[in-house]
Amino acid sequence: MKIQHPLLVSAVGTVGAAMVRQLGRTLKYHFRYQDPKVAPEVARQTGQRYIYAFFHEVMLFPAYYWPWPEMHILISDHRDGELITQVVSRLGFSVVRGSTTRGGSRALREMTWRIDQGHLCVTPDGPRGPRRHVHQGLAYLGSRTGLPIVGAGMAFQRPWRAKSWDRFAVPRPFSHAACVAPAPVLVPPDADRETIEACRLEVERRMQAATIEAEAWVSEF
Repeated sequence: MKIQHPLLVSAVGTVGAAMVRQLGRTLKYHFRYQDPKVAPEVARQTGQRYIYAFFHEVMLFPAYYWPWPEMHILISDHRDGELITQVVSRLGFSVVRGSTTRGGSRALREMTWRIDQGHLCVTPDGPRGPRRHVHQGLAYLGSRTGLPIVGAGMAFQRPWRAKSWDRFAVPRPFSHAACVAPAPVLVPPDADRETIEACRLEVERRMQAATIEAEAWVSEF
């Protein structure tokens, strides 16, 4: 059954945000940055801005850990995106609606306009996959904004998995979570299609490798 009534959607958002906070507080977090300057906590102090990318399945990690108004996150215009919007906006994020498949041009304009207000956050394999694939829209956004792309790999220790296209991960209470961030990718401002594709592939390669590393890391605990 689809949740459509505005009051019910709002209620789900309130309850969902509370559950994310309660669950997130129980986790033990581990971080490994190739360049420590890209850590959101450090960038928040230095004023350096980035595009942070993370796969759709691990959205609960950044949703709990970096819920700041200067984190502008791109959420799909699809119906299910409204539920996610209600949750993450209550957690503290700023939300831009759109995706690479729907509302993309409008979302790109809005995110480009927001580069002076903070960081941009994207799930590059959303909203429909393929899982752990990076769409070209991320590299194009990097070219248009001039912001370096930090494609992080994140993992939870033995999470519960949904039977969805992304195998959405829900962490077990009091388990471990890991984030591995490789060096950022800077897309040239005058990038042509071939350059955009090359940068997309590089971001995807780094994110997939970082995800494998993060998964191996949490398995050690």
